[in-house]
Amino acid sequence: MPVLPSWLIEPLWDQFAALLPPRPQFDPAHPMGCHRRRISDRIMFDKLLQVLRFGCSYEAIADSTCSATTIRNRRDEWMELGLFVRLKQIALEAYDRVVGLVLDQVAVDGAITKAPGGGEAAGRSPVDRGKQGMKRSGMSDGYGIPLGRILAGANRHDSPLLAPTLDLLGELGPLPDVITVHLDAGYDSAASRAVLDERNLRGRIARKGTRAPVQATRRWHIERTHAWQNAFHRLARCYERRTAVIEAFFDLADTIITVRSLICRAWTTHRWDTRLRRRP
Repeated sequence: MPVLPSWLIEPLWDQFAALLPPRPQFDPAHPMGCHRRRISDRIMFDKLLQVLRFGCSYEAIADSTCSATTIRNRRDEWMELGLFVRLKQIALEAYDRVVGLVLDQVAVDGAITKAPGGGEAAGRSPVDRGKQGMKRSGMSDGYGIPLGRILAGANRHDSPLLAPTLDLLGELGPLPDVITVHLDAGYDSAASRAVLDERNLRGRIARKGTRAPVQATRRWHIERTHAWQNAFHRLARCYERRTAVIEAFFDLADTIITVRSLICRAWTTHRWDTRLRRRP
């Protein structure tokens, strides 16, 4: 079964391949002037997508085309080059240019997932009998496009993570003059309002003790974004121990979400040569 439909994986690979530096098929530093051929970058890219989507181990996804060690090494090589971060930035810029990011309405919320292997971004989960878990403080625009996240242990409260999460807005370039941040009742405190005031942001915060459906506000966009991200099983049950690796997988997942939304929303307003006959 394909990890992603072809109409989605092909534009992802085309852009990723354009970011890759040129590499020879054989190692020129080999003393005998020969070496095993370098495994295709496309194979490695497909393997990482399978790990991200299905949540399987590197050993389980390895086959005759490449080993688990090769997958990890190529992943680390691309991380050092900053390719996953750059790919996400390109996807956001393309989405903003074609559809437009809704940056005057921003939603922030935390989500707890399992982290059985522990690691740098893990802590005792208060909702899972003290087992190891990971919290992400995510931010999305008014439609649900993921803008960034802060990783922490599951035992961290949402409110202290609000400031570093909102600081990610500075990486998006020009911003609207007025930005409204939608938050749930966990941020209903003087400290959270002070964080918003320091950044000249308006806050729409649910009140503690007052029941209101999430659909009544614009907070549901970030809830949908968390659901989109949890569809990638490597993120919903994270076995990675290094924060840098987790961030790389999140950047790749956010890129897929952004490009998928771009294609689906542009289908009714734009035409291109490879446009699908039916709306995806």
